[in-house]
Amino acid sequence: MADDLGDEWWTQGDNLGVSEVEEDTQPLTEEQPIKSTSKKRKSDKQIQEEDTQPLTEEQSNKSTSKKRKGEKNIQDGTKKKKKTAKKECFITEERSEEKGDKESNKNKKRRKKKKTITDVLTSSEPVPGSPADLMSLLKNHFSLTRSVIEQEDLTLKDSCFLSSNDLTHSLSSYLKEVCPKWAKIQKQHTQAQSVVLLIVCGSALRTIDLIKQLIAFKGQAKVLKLFAKHIKVDDQIKSLSKGVTHIAVGTPGRIAALLEKEGLTVQGLRYLVLDWNYRDQKFRRMVDIPEVKEDLLKMMDRGLIQSCREGTFKIGLF
Repeated sequence: MADDLGDEWWTQGDNLGVSEVEEDTQPLTEEQPIKSTSKKRKSDKQIQEEDTQPLTEEQSNKSTSKKRKGEKNIQDGTKKKKKTAKKECFITEERSEEKGDKESNKNKKRRKKKKTITDVLTSSEPVPGSPADLMSLLKNHFSLTRSVIEQEDLTLKDSCFLSSNDLTHSLSSYLKEVCPKWAKIQKQHTQAQSVVLLIVCGSALRTIDLIKQLIAFKGQAKVLKLFAKHIKVDDQIKSLSKGVTHIAVGTPGRIAALLEKEGLTVQGLRYLVLDWNYRDQKFRRMVDIPEVKEDLLKMMDRGLIQSCREGTFKIGLF
């Protein structure tokens, strides 16, 4: 076989291997890179065309449905947040309403507990005053400002009091009972700036009413009204100093002012009558009105308690 192929067989084989290797190692020609770049450009163009190509109906529907789902999820989340916020607001409102109801109920209970003087007096039957009532009033007032020894000077014995009204007497009938020798006593009274009978009441209108009730009792006695309404203290001092006055009817505030200024004295005083049981339109007694009660205690502290302890006059509760 070698002879048939000849000697050129070996040389051809070498040439063939060299040529194949050379072909593999040879650099690309100008045509080859152009072809590769064109392929790249084609691929870029295809990508751009795919990007720029309009979406199909299915793709657009899918994208819009996705967007709508996202929007619905956002809306559902906001709605849930709003619902929770409304629930929280409703709960807070209910709690605040409950608190307000509780506070209003507490206030109503407090208001129910607080009863006025008129409620107490209308619900209870009137009870006539007694010397013990006046003594308890004096002790309760002066116990806060005076020592135990000083409080003993305020105590009044039973002999210092006249018989009290049992709610059956008028003023004239009561005075006739406690002052049986009135005609003789009034003739013996000759001192100025003093009275024999001093009647203390709660208001100016009550003063005028009591003076009218004295007609059946007073006889020839001179009566003077002592209250602050439209009458000055100096004018009352002048009228007391001019002549003899047998009976004076007035309010505790004005009487205390006259005793302080010495326009009225207790030298000729024989009877001190307190309008204790009378009730006004609101069913209040004289001692149930705070201002009048304070004036009454001031009046009693202007030497009346001491003079009564000495036995110069007696106290009656009408």
